[in-house]
Amino acid sequence: MSTEAQRAPVPPRPTTPPTPPPTQDLAAASAGAPVPERPDTPPPAAPAPPVETTARLRPVPPAPAAAAPAVSPPPTTPPPAPPRPEQPPAATRRRPVGAVDLTPRPGAAPPPAGRAHVPYRQPQPQPYRAPHPETPAETTTRLRPIRTRHPARTATAAVCVVLGLGLIGGAATGAWLTSDSSADAAAHSAYTVGRSAWHSVPVDTLFPRTLKGDGAGPGGADRIWTRIAVAPDGGCRAALDPLLARTLGPVGCERLLRATYTDATTSSVTTVGVIFTEGDAAAMKALSTRFTGQHLGRRTDLMPRTHPVKGTAAAGFGDRQRASWTVHVLTEVPVVVFAVSGFADGRTVTDPQPADRAMAANATTAAAQAGLGHEAKGIADRIERGLRRTVTDLTEKPE
Repeated sequence: MSTEAQRAPVPPRPTTPPTPPPTQDLAAASAGAPVPERPDTPPPAAPAPPVETTARLRPVPPAPAAAAPAVSPPPTTPPPAPPRPEQPPAATRRRPVGAVDLTPRPGAAPPPAGRAHVPYRQPQPQPYRAPHPETPAETTTRLRPIRTRHPARTATAAVCVVLGLGLIGGAATGAWLTSDSSADAAAHSAYTVGRSAWHSVPVDTLFPRTLKGDGAGPGGADRIWTRIAVAPDGGCRAALDPLLARTLGPVGCERLLRATYTDATTSSVTTVGVIFTEGDAAAMKALSTRFTGQHLGRRTDLMPRTHPVKGTAAAGFGDRQRASWTVHVLTEVPVVVFAVSGFADGRTVTDPQPADRAMAANATTAAAQAGLGHEAKGIADRIERGLRRTVTDLTEKPE
């Protein structure tokens, strides 16, 4: 208990204990009648003021309210009231809660002289101080504050979206172009393989010993041709007429291979040749368009030369014995295939015909009647098919 609490004024004590009501009042209360107030009854003592102490005291109960007017009980007779306990003496009564008795106890020394009584001062209220901020419970992760969206960031996001769409479109376009470029690469590979086929492909593959021509003869008759000679590989100048060599000049001449075949009756002979050019795909297409558009394959001054072989059925097969011919410019590979046919007995032909005209139904020349147009066309087609198949196999062969 603090000093201020000890120095607080003590409320006055009642000098006379309250006098119990007389007997008639008790009898009247028992009968249920209102009890009159006694004029000599002192008023109830006022509650003691609260005392400010530093120690935490029990709260003071509120003062009893004024007695309310009695209400008449029901007509039933209540039980007699128990006797009222006597008031304890003043020396043993408890003081009100919060009251402090500062009177000196009996036998205590008197206070020193000259010491003035210090009155009780009400403590001044202290200014409010904010409590220390509490430490957050979760301190393991430090979250990053969310910033407000800036217009520049929005513009940047839009640019990124546009660039992403552009990349996707570019990838799709690249895939489409890649497919085209893969086709161009395959064509380039076919040209590379086809140009070198003259020394990498066996001669029996280029010029088989026996060729079967099912339905290749006049009226759909079958034909069988047998190889009787193969010419050494060489250039085009000695094997071609000068005019034909100049016509093939734009694509060049890498190598020329020739072989001579005869039919099963050895009544006709045919020389077939394969010219490996130096031109690319564009040059070969241009040359093919020229031959088709200008009908160069039908001109007698562009007729290929023969390859006679001594001691065989083609021993007398020379330039004057040429009866029918065909020239075809390929565009899948850099190759020109030609074939020229004649009679095996060495007779001279004065009216040669190109193969397409000699194969016509109304053709009446000797070459057409002997089927020499079918001989030249049939052998040239089979050599061309075999060469294409070989180049395709070499191109698609895994390395």
